[in-house]
Amino acid sequence: MPLTRNTKDVSPAEREAWLAKAKTLSEALPYMREFAGSTVVVKYGGHAMGEEQAQFARDIVLLRQVGISPVVVHGGGPQIAAMLKRLDIPSRFVDGLRVTDGETMEVVEMVLSGSINKQIVAAINQAGGFAVGLSGKDGHLMQATKVHRTTRDPVTNEETAVDLGFVGEPSSITPHIVEAFTEADIIPVIAPIGVGEAGETYNINADTAAGAVAAAVSATRLLMLTDVPGVLDKEGRLITEMTAAQAESLIADGTIKGGMIPKVETCLDAVARGVEAAVILDGRVQHAILLEIFTPHGVGTLIRAE
Repeated sequence: MPLTRNTKDVSPAEREAWLAKAKTLSEALPYMREFAGSTVVVKYGGHAMGEEQAQFARDIVLLRQVGISPVVVHGGGPQIAAMLKRLDIPSRFVDGLRVTDGETMEVVEMVLSGSINKQIVAAINQAGGFAVGLSGKDGHLMQATKVHRTTRDPVTNEETAVDLGFVGEPSSITPHIVEAFTEADIIPVIAPIGVGEAGETYNINADTAAGAVAAAVSATRLLMLTDVPGVLDKEGRLITEMTAAQAESLIADGTIKGGMIPKVETCLDAVARGVEAAVILDGRVQHAILLEIFTPHGVGTLIRAE
């Protein structure tokens, strides 16, 4: 249905607002030119998935409309936890990774490849895009190996192996599957479920999966949407940009700590493997993706190799 022209009387305040929007679009033009033809991988985290999913979808469609190829890799930790609770299946974590036995793996795959994936696909299609949902099992897109972890006894200092069950990490990505979709102007929406050599199904951390996909498709940007502003210094102020060496130094001195460490390490791995830059940003901020790509200062922490 074609858009219609608004013929009602326009107040001075409304006209000023429209002029401001036109000015913003004009200022974004150089960035649209810079990123045209590039691929941007967006990790859409479970904690960043709020009521603004329709807005997120519109922003993704806008990227595609201006010549950028977005690839969405999503998580779903809170949604998985809620479903496991409903089914009275207990959850246990080791180093932030969910211990995933066979019964839990069935629920993880059902939630990630099913309800969440299709909700995101539907939202993008409703916003005017053309999205297709995938999991890492489709076409062996994301091949995986089992993750091995150990714990150290604080008294004896002895290490003990911990079996995480069907928790995996990407061993290889088949990039031409993603590229076939992006070249056809289709937006891939990928659930982080991997497949092992024997056909077994693995639960993969969404951050890790997004970083692996970004490296495999030579993305210009990896955008890690989360529920914090980005990397903070010791005074709690946002660090807007850093090199890989600076990030490693901040991990070593304890500035980067806790759950931010694996996110930064994912970014470091991505830029080391050819991604131009990786950004950790707050997905709860309105139009965070557009502000990061189309404005001079961005809204998160950008990490470059040099």
